[in-house]
Parts: sequence; structure tokens; C-alpha cells
Amino acid sequence: MPPIQWFPGHMTKARRLIAEAMPSHDVVIEVLDARLPRSSENPLLTELRRHKPCIKVLAKSDLADPALTKAWLRFFEEEKHPSPGDGLAPGVVIAIAITTERPAEAQQIPALCKKLALHPKGPNKAPRAMIVGVPNVGKSTLINTLLGRKAAKVGDEPAVTKGQQVVTLKNGTILSDNPGITWPKIEDDDASLRLAFAGSIPDTAIDYESVASWGADYLLRHYPDQLVARFKLKSVPADGHALLLEIGKRRGALRAGGIVDLHRAADALIHDFRSGAIGRITLESPP
Repeated sequence: MPPIQWFPGHMTKARRLIAEAMPSHDVVIEVLDARLPRSSENPLLTELRRHKPCIKVLAKSDLADPALTKAWLRFFEEEKHPSPGDGLAPGVVIAIAITTERPAEAQQIPALCKKLALHPKGPNKAPRAMIVGVPNVGKSTLINTLLGRKAAKVGDEPAVTKGQQVVTLKNGTILSDNPGITWPKIEDDDASLRLAFAGSIPDTAIDYESVASWGADYLLRHYPDQLVARFKLKSVPADGHALLLEIGKRRGALRAGGIVDLHRAADALIHDFRSGAIGRITLESPP
């Protein structure tokens, strides 16, 4: 059984809504998860925005590996996309990183929108910006931060935002929020596992043990010391399955006869990764 089977119809609707709204916007703000910047970047959005400038916001950077966050920021600003074929050069890309609780860097976004807007028509022209991203990446949190008040609903589950919301920022920038949009089909198995491990795919649609086993293998290869410290291990387990067994024993996730409940062990690992309890971790490096 594949670990993830989730291609919901509302994503097709979200794509249509964004495609219809794109021509009336000057700037695209794409919110990415700093722990998986490439996997949370939707190639459909690059196609849909074409020549429009883009601000790539690496959210949750306080949960990500700081060295890799810096590398990703450089990568996105240097990356060149091919011309869309209409004689227009690809849009300028500016990348910034913000944190979960105190996203001070976010305050530069309204000014960047005014600076990047393609069609300013005088000093009173209000730039229109569209904020997009995969589910549960932090779009609503960012909007609330920019407004300085709670206007967009925030939740830990993907797809909290159901329809488009429009707000006006203090500098006059008109900002439209959209439902989280993901691929109609995710071809890259590792990308889908990263999204599932980070919580951008509903937990009801994933095989917890498969996703946790993938995450355990990755963390053992790249962040073994953090695992040993977090779960008080005596040594580094041989593989992901062995790690889940150790977590189960140490967290009391046992069934009758002392057998480890792998689902509960998987839940413990996934929860500790998502909350940042294991440490600052990034699941992929720039190509």
C-alpha cells in the first residue's frame, strides 16, 4: 500500500481560482515551509504566475536548519526559470525567511510588494498581491502578522482556508489569500513523504508508520545527534525501524506482551519533529 493517496477535488478548484485571479494581481507571495522549501514549492504556481514578480517566504524558519535556510534563500534568488514564451523575462524573485512566533522579517513584505508591482499607476495606485502556498504552510499566520490582528483563520490541520479572503494592509497593499494548493498528483515520492512528515497532507490520508519510517531514516542519516539527545538513546539505531522500536520502548508505547505499538511510536516521532522538539531540522538541500 502506498503511504499517501490524496488528490482531492478541491485542489482542482483552488488551481482554477488562482488561475482566474492571477491576471489582476501585481505580485505573488508564495509561502514555503523552510524545512522543505522545494517540496512545498508548487511548480503549478511558477507556471501560473509567468512573468509576475514573486516573494518567496520561507516560513517556520525557527524550526529549520539555519545553515540550510541561508542556502535556500541564495538558491531561490539565483534560480532562473525559462521565459514563458511571450517575450517577457521571468519575474524577479526575492526570498526571505520568517519565524513561527515572531516573524519580524514579514514586516518588509508590504514595502516589497509596492517596489515589485508591475503596473504602478501613480502614487495612489494600490498594488495587489496574491498569497499562495501548499496547505498548512503558514499563509493565514502571515496575513494576521501583516495586519497586526486576527483576520484569517489559523489551524494545525491542512486546508483550514476554504475560499479566497481579501484584506488591505496599512500601506494600502491589497492582499488576497487563497486555499492551499498542491499538485493534482505528486510524482516525486520523497516530496510527498516530506509534505506528509511536515503536516501539509491530512494525517487521515497518510500511512503513519511508512511516513515515520521514512522520516526516521532521514533523521538518522542527517541529524543522529539530535535524535540521541531527544530520545535519550544509548547509541544510534541501525535504521528507521530500529529507531521506532527504541522510541516505542522509551515512551511506553507497548501492547500486551511488551510488543512495541509502531503506530504510537510513529506518532511520537512525527509530533516531535513538527513541534521542533528534536531540534532545527531541514528535510532537503538545494540542488
